[in-house]
Amino acid sequence: MIGVTDEAGVRVVTLDRPERRNALTPDALDRLERAITTAEAPILRLRGAGSAFCAGADLDDVADLDRESAEAFAGRGQRVGNAIEDSESVVVAEIDGAARGGGVEIALACDLRIGTPRATFAEPGVEFGLFGAWGGTRRLPRILGLGDALDLALSGRVLDSEAALRIGLVSRILEEPATVADELAANDPAALRTLKERLRDDAPRTVADRREATAFADLVAAADVGPG
Repeated sequence: MIGVTDEAGVRVVTLDRPERRNALTPDALDRLERAITTAEAPILRLRGAGSAFCAGADLDDVADLDRESAEAFAGRGQRVGNAIEDSESVVVAEIDGAARGGGVEIALACDLRIGTPRATFAEPGVEFGLFGAWGGTRRLPRILGLGDALDLALSGRVLDSEAALRIGLVSRILEEPATVADELAANDPAALRTLKERLRDDAPRTVADRREATAFADLVAAADVGPG
């Protein structure tokens, strides 16, 4: 259900349940979290098998949840998103086909979201009395801005790749999203890791400035940059 392969400097994690549009069960979420947290490569590609990226939570499992297990299921998805954000790897979501509900939320946690021309996005839970609870209510407004976040979440409407690009849900539309990993792999791993950490730092300005200066000095010292 979760495929993992390691190439030169890149871990490829595949949501591999195409017959269910890569919908995620509780066990799959745990496996996905492990695939993220055990990555040592500077770059991690997250992709879906078949014609979809990820349909989100498997609704057959959701139908069996009681209140206590529903809260635990939400926690599993939140841990996956947090693992992506906290990973030292740069995580690239390669979105080819449908991303729905939890699939959108997992993509939002990634550092880069690259769509193909076939990518579509929606938060359809509102149509049947639910909403995405894998960190989406926190990440949607941060990434899209409150207005676009409310529009996407409250309407349940489907966005194509061009609409997603306009509101910042994806940063590029490419026929071959894997080429982005190749671009990143040409860069210094320590600089990639440091930039991810600094860009995600939401500490107060004085603290963030001090951390930025320290991180820059660490990189200069390690690279032994100097005249000549």
